Amino acid sequence: MEQQAKEDMNEMTMLMRNYDSKLYGEDDTSQPTSCTAPIIPQETTKKKKRRKRSQITVCLTNCRYESIRKVASAFGMREVSEEETWNFYWTDMSVSVERAKEMKRFQRINHFPGMLEICRKDLLARNLNRMQKIYPKEYNFFPKTWCLPADFGEALNYSKTHKNKTFIIKPECGSQGRGIYLTKSLKEVKPTDKLIAQVYLSKPYLVDGYKFDIRVYTLITSCDPLRVFVYNEGLVRFATSRYADPNANNTTNVFMHLTNYALNKHSRTYVYDSEAGSKRKISTLNKILMSQGVDLSRLWYSIDQVIVKTIIAAWPILKHSYHACFPSHDTVHACFEILGFDILLDQKLHPYILEVNHSPSFHTDTQLDREVKEGLLTDTFTMLNIWQCDKKRVLEEDRRRIRDRLLQTNKAIESPGNEDKEHEKTPWQTQIQWEETHLGNFRRVYPEGERYAALFQQPSGSLYTGTAASRARGDCARLQREQFEQGKAKAEALKKPSQMKTIKENEKKGEEGTITSVGDSVTEKPKGKSRSERDQRKEAKERKDNEEKEKSKQDKDKTSQSQQPIVEKVSKPPYVLCSFEPDPIVEKEERERVNLLAQRDFLIRSYGMLEQIYLAMKKMGTLRPEDERKYGVYGRLTAMSSSPKKI
Repeated sequence: MEQQAKEDMNEMTMLMRNYDSKLYGEDDTSQPTSCTAPIIPQETTKKKKRRKRSQITVCLTNCRYESIRKVASAFGMREVSEEETWNFYWTDMSVSVERAKEMKRFQRINHFPGMLEICRKDLLARNLNRMQKIYPKEYNFFPKTWCLPADFGEALNYSKTHKNKTFIIKPECGSQGRGIYLTKSLKEVKPTDKLIAQVYLSKPYLVDGYKFDIRVYTLITSCDPLRVFVYNEGLVRFATSRYADPNANNTTNVFMHLTNYALNKHSRTYVYDSEAGSKRKISTLNKILMSQGVDLSRLWYSIDQVIVKTIIAAWPILKHSYHACFPSHDTVHACFEILGFDILLDQKLHPYILEVNHSPSFHTDTQLDREVKEGLLTDTFTMLNIWQCDKKRVLEEDRRRIRDRLLQTNKAIESPGNEDKEHEKTPWQTQIQWEETHLGNFRRVYPEGERYAALFQQPSGSLYTGTAASRARGDCARLQREQFEQGKAKAEALKKPSQMKTIKENEKKGEEGTITSVGDSVTEKPKGKSRSERDQRKEAKERKDNEEKEKSKQDKDKTSQSQQPIVEKVSKPPYVLCSFEPDPIVEKEERERVNLLAQRDFLIRSYGMLEQIYLAMKKMGTLRPEDERKYGVYGRLTAMSSSPKKI
């Protein structure tokens, strides 16, 4: 028994030695059998940790929405300032040309230059009116609109012939329902104010007796080629008072006729409920419409058409501005944009476009807003493929290009892999493939076959012509040019009065010479025996009449030509001889002058120019006592606005 125990112990020690040798790598061919053995070396794990994507940076200096910061941080983006090299720039304001031209090839911004062509109310009206004249059957989805004061006469004539119509007046570039009101007569509108006048849609589609509009979120990922996506979820904003046809008693009730959330949230009857409240989801509206037997596919297809046609109206300017601002962006699209289209349905379920918002609100006051807007932002960042472009690689390529250009190296001697690169996909093809496979809750509405091909063939001359506003601007420019030429001609004539006298004397001598020659011919003719005296007298009278007619024609031609100041002074001597006498006042010119003065006064006051000048002069100490007495109200207003409000 003792011998057997000793043998067993020897076998156990041998096994332990073999196990230790395998465990600590003495035998390279063996595999570890213990669960504590290191399966993966530490060096390889370190290498894998080093292979990380470069962090994406985003600049949110001019962004006031916390929801965008939240979603950006969820994607691993790091917020930086404007001075640092950022990948994405999200701003609530429109893009200036200077900002666009400073961007590098890997940088992207959330606005297209030139998008204000459809995002400002006056420019949207001008572009849609222009397209309606070219394609009247396609562009019938917006109310009849006039841009004041240029179209004031046309709008006034329309209101006189359509006395049962109600008009809605909007500021040309306002938001959140500020400055909007209804009127039955356009005579109440000042002819010098810059406003938008629309025919009010008095028969909207109602849900439970309330008027509503739909906020449809639209994403444009590129403008050349144009790619448009519509988000399936959105907001439906209801009025807070039951709707009634507009009359003299209810036109001032903004809670009945306007659906803006910024206005209706102050109403006592505003309801916070996602299913039956004053703000709901599009999916909730779809359930209500489906229960009423509405064909949803047909309805949303017509809404998609309205959105695409509106964008096409501004597409030539978008394309031109993009290529002018971003000529070197060849790896990613420099711009993307989320637009908020406000759509109103009439009682026949025809969609009408009210306005386009280039910076829709991303405030998340309620859970409903949070679900819709954060989902929209998440799907947007996913579709943009934020990791597509490598910032370091692009910067290295730019440095190499600059070095090659400075050293003037031969462009033919390039890397040997050019033939292989030709067979690779371009960045645009990879981006399109990525978008099609990462739609999320978006749906692509353009491109869509050849459906809209004819709308892109816009006449080049129609971009800035064909509207009453453009005609008024052209007439005004022509009148100013003529007045300038006339003033210049008068000044030249006044400088050289001696020339006028010589010209008059020569003309008088010429007239006397013609009269004497006619008299000589009359007196000399009786010597001839072939004609009688009566015939000679008739011929002399006819000659005089013909000469007088020719002189009158010449005088008319001379007065019509403003480029000949000396001749003009002959036809109008009072302006030359008595320069101190005032010109006769023309009623039409005086009316135009008063309107222009009123318009200038309105612009000066609305832009706060007097206030800025007063503050600057006060800061420099150049104000006189009478100026402080006259304009001191501006200093008091700024002091009141800058002082903290007491709660």
